[in-house]
Amino acid sequence: MISLTVNGKQEQVAASPDTPLLWVLRDILGLTGTKFGCGIAACGACTVHLDGEPIRSCVTPVSAAAGRSVTTIEGLSGDSGHPLQQAWIAEQVPQCGYCQSGQIMAAAGLLAKNPAPSDADIDAAMSGIICRCGTYQRVRDAIHRAVKAKRGEV
Repeated sequence: MISLTVNGKQEQVAASPDTPLLWVLRDILGLTGTKFGCGIAACGACTVHLDGEPIRSCVTPVSAAAGRSVTTIEGLSGDSGHPLQQAWIAEQVPQCGYCQSGQIMAAAGLLAKNPAPSDADIDAAMSGIICRCGTYQRVRDAIHRAVKAKRGEV
């Protein structure tokens, strides 16, 4: 059994230590908001936070999360009330929506470290998340909107 905290809840999972964290989240814990895209950490659809840091869960063995805290898109906000989630809706970011949980989790990691990022900061932080629909400008606009919302300006 591997013990880890997922979205604030202590979990015990029966999985091989080399099982990708993504499959533990999706298949064992039923948290399907985190998506499988490529399996080689190239697209970012599987981005979650491990102790507050964005990581690619498709290549992270569950053993690396033992005794640590994992936050998925479901744990960002129970009611989609997180400023980033609200900004995503307001800016109409998603088209197909597949990459969006990874996009939002990467953006949350950025804002945790940099509460007022420039366009260049956003582009650098988000560059590893592939959006086949090409909504990158909307992603940037939504991040700026979330910053303003946190300041009470929206």
